[in-house]
Amino acid sequence: MKRKITKAIFPVAGLGTRFLPATKSIPKEILTLVDRPLIQYAIDEARAAGIKEFIFVTARGKSALEDYFDHAPELEATLRKQGKKELLDTLKATNMDSGAIAYIRQHKAMGLGHAVWCAKRLVGNEPFAVILTDDVIAAEKPCLQQMVEAYAETGGNIVAAMEVPPERTSAYGILDIGEDMGSMVTVKNMVEKPKAEEAPSNLAVIGRYILTPNIMQNLSRLKKGAGGEIQLTDAIAEEIRRGEKVYGFRFRGQRFDCGSKAGFLQATVAFGLAREDLNGEFSQFLAEMTALRRAAE
Repeated sequence: MKRKITKAIFPVAGLGTRFLPATKSIPKEILTLVDRPLIQYAIDEARAAGIKEFIFVTARGKSALEDYFDHAPELEATLRKQGKKELLDTLKATNMDSGAIAYIRQHKAMGLGHAVWCAKRLVGNEPFAVILTDDVIAAEKPCLQQMVEAYAETGGNIVAAMEVPPERTSAYGILDIGEDMGSMVTVKNMVEKPKAEEAPSNLAVIGRYILTPNIMQNLSRLKKGAGGEIQLTDAIAEEIRRGEKVYGFRFRGQRFDCGSKAGFLQATVAFGLAREDLNGEFSQFLAEMTALRRAAE
């Protein structure tokens, strides 16, 4: 019998250097996409997938991230007194129940695999999800929920995947595909950041995973891989070598790389246009800016 996925790991120990100087004092994960921090998008997606326990792998300088999920009694009291129920409901949605959230420190930046391994004791002998907050996915049904539903049918390890241009394979973990079943593929191997001419496909792993407890054991034995870091990809590839099931899942939705400035701006435009309260004014502004640029050219 497959166990339900109720735990998720959020590796949030990165320094966010691509967003300096903003991230000098503000964790990258609470930079706002329209009016919600990146971490809130990840939490909402996890909740929709049935996640009950939220494990954050953090580092020094992330106290503002921890404070974000705490209650704000003075602010709540003020909104309640002013009769601002809609804002009060929005604020309450950011709160986490006592005991639902845990924080683990990653003392050295040793890669994604090491960050996931840091949560080993809290995961125990259960399957778990991993969500990378840099990857924000706009989807009618949240990406992790799609994956949890697929897991209920297949079990095993599942990684979210999408096609990328061949020249971009060196930025991703790439799947070597066995059987292609449409939304799902079986995986023969995983290669971390291969050159375009060495990539086995253009199907790239992005920041959503459902993993079995064996992954933690694999991570315990791993040495440093690509980039001098402990790679989660290598731990998953070890499962394939042992004959265990690993699947790639082509999710339905649009992924934005909010770990890059260009991706963050693209997501801001897309999510802004999707908002009924912003669409009209924002669309007009974008049209005017486009017209001005064309005139200037």
